[in-house]
Amino acid sequence: MLKTIHPLIGSELLAILAEMGHGDDLVIADRNFPAESVASSTVSGQCVQLAGVDTTEAARAILTLLPLDSFVDAPVRRMAVVGEPDAVLDVHSAMQAVVDSAEGHAVTIEAVERFAFYEAARDAYAVVQTSEARPYGCFILKKGVIFD
Repeated sequence: MLKTIHPLIGSELLAILAEMGHGDDLVIADRNFPAESVASSTVSGQCVQLAGVDTTEAARAILTLLPLDSFVDAPVRRMAVVGEPDAVLDVHSAMQAVVDSAEGHAVTIEAVERFAFYEAARDAYAVVQTSEARPYGCFILKKGVIFD
């Protein structure tokens, strides 16, 4: 246990977050996402399992350490609902509240078509799979810069 590091952030995830650079992507996915197969194509090839945690709890913990990219229009992407690309589900609204709170301002979350989301996820640095039960609880966070 380390001071000021959220207890959900284990050593494997802490190392991944530390290794990531500006512009690298981190996938936070629900329990239905093909996390292991997608993770095998990522930069790190790693899938971190956070059992018993939903995507918003995972993001809340991760965003205590990971800054979002302020140089892009949408530093967070979400999987769009099939057949209803403009639908905003409860899981999306909950994530919006988490990222806005973490950054201290409104953050744009962009909807991405399901198969385009899978492709983008394969290009990410790593995947974090949660026990999120709500459908379409899949997000990609783009790491930003820490200004001293």
